Formats: sequence, structure tokens, C-alpha cells
Amino acid sequence: MPEMKGKRTIILNNKPRIISYGSIVGKKEHEGPLGKEFDEYTIDSFFGEDSFEKAESKLQKTAVQIALDRANLKDKDINVMFAGDLLNQCIGSSFGNKDRPIPFVGLYGACSTMALSVALASFFVDSAGAEKALAVTSSHFCSAERQYRFTLNYGSQRPQTAQWTVTGSGALVIGKEGRGPYIHSVVFGEIKDLNVTDTNNMGAAMGPRDVKIRPYPTNEGMVFFYTQIQYLRGFRALFKDFITQKIVEKTVNEIYA
Repeated sequence: MPEMKGKRTIILNNKPRIISYGSIVGKKEHEGPLGKEFDEYTIDSFFGEDSFEKAESKLQKTAVQIALDRANLKDKDINVMFAGDLLNQCIGSSFGNKDRPIPFVGLYGACSTMALSVALASFFVDSAGAEKALAVTSSHFCSAERQYRFTLNYGSQRPQTAQWTVTGSGALVIGKEGRGPYIHSVVFGEIKDLNVTDTNNMGAAMGPRDVKIRPYPTNEGMVFFYTQIQYLRGFRALFKDFITQKIVEKTVNEIYA
């Protein structure tokens, strides 16, 4: 069962493990430094759909299927799914997974949704609430622009310093047993208002220079920090060689460079 240590740290004594994973990204992400680490990519921003929102739902559906197939699992093997995205009412997640007969918990943690879903899925597995749980998140540049700034058809000009929302989705299967890395503990962060008002400079709010943000390995496993400033992009690369802290630090530094 989980137990508190100190004021913030929650120890997961049964060491829930990441037993499978899946990822899919868009063209821009595939061309980036982590491109070869993703399972699938597409050059079509619509992913064969007729709207960007439907495309994001397809991203999630695909990532989940990749994760299930990698571990030879079916929908019936999953006890609960924790999933979220950046859209109103989490429609990317709900429509992307509506055909799966899996208990669904919708989450919204902005750019920390991946870490939040992993934390909650780990809690369920550690406390015997589930044998296997899915942690899923997605985002799409074009749907996020419509949600938070201006629809692309408007033709609004972006400054060169503006950040881009990742087009992609990632899914993890958390279980009691397996050979993958395990979640040792979780720390939930506070809400901090950094007085950043520029909608084209979200990076300043998400990654201020005086805040250390990184998931880091220890001798006892993986420690997940859930804060409002963390986004686990390229999570497959992070998990691939997480035993070597230097590799993880290098990867995270590249992400936030």
C-alpha cells in the first residue's frame, strides 16, 4: 500500500511496473532529436480524418493499441484507464477510447497529464485497485492552437520565440509484475502563479530557469514528479536507458533546451 514519507513524497511499496508502452507522433516530432524513439509517425496532420480533433482521438487510439499489442494484451486485460488531453471535456481521450470496454477516468493536467496519469495508475496497481492500468495522454498542435490561441485558418502570425504543442500520443501499461522500470514514489507539486501573461511564451511558465524539472532514476527505481510544469515528451527515450542517470539527464536537457 502507498505510504507517506515526509510532507509530500508518497512511497509505492509494491513497486508497480511499466510493462508496455506505445507512441505515435507527427512529422515535426519525427524529424526532431527523439524521432527514432517513437513507434509510429505520420506526415498527415489529419491522420486520415476530417478534423484536427478527430485526428487527436486517432492518435490516442493508435498509441493505446501499440502498447497493448507490444505486451500481447487485450482490452479485457486492463482494469482501468487514466487518459487526458488538452481539449475541452477531454474529447480527444473520450472519443479516442469510446469503443474500448475499459473503465475510464478522464484527466486534465495540462502539460503534466502524462505524469499525472502514470501516478494515478500506479496508485491503483500499488493498492490492489487494479492488476493492470493504462496511462495515456495526447496533444495536437493544430487542435491546441484552436483551443488556446487562434484557429490556424485565421492566419495569426506567431513570433519566432513561440512554443509548439507536440502532435503525438503516448500510452503506458502499468502492472504488478514485469521486467520494466518500476515507479518507486510520487510527489505532487503545488500550483504556482509565475505572472506570465504572454500566450506565445508558455515555455516561461512551464519551465522557469529557477525550477528543476526532470523525472530522475534512483537506485530504488523511478521517482515521478507531477507538477504543472512537466511534460514527458519522448517518454520512450526516458524509459529506455533510465538506469543510467547521465543518459536521462542528457535527454531531458535536450527536451528543455
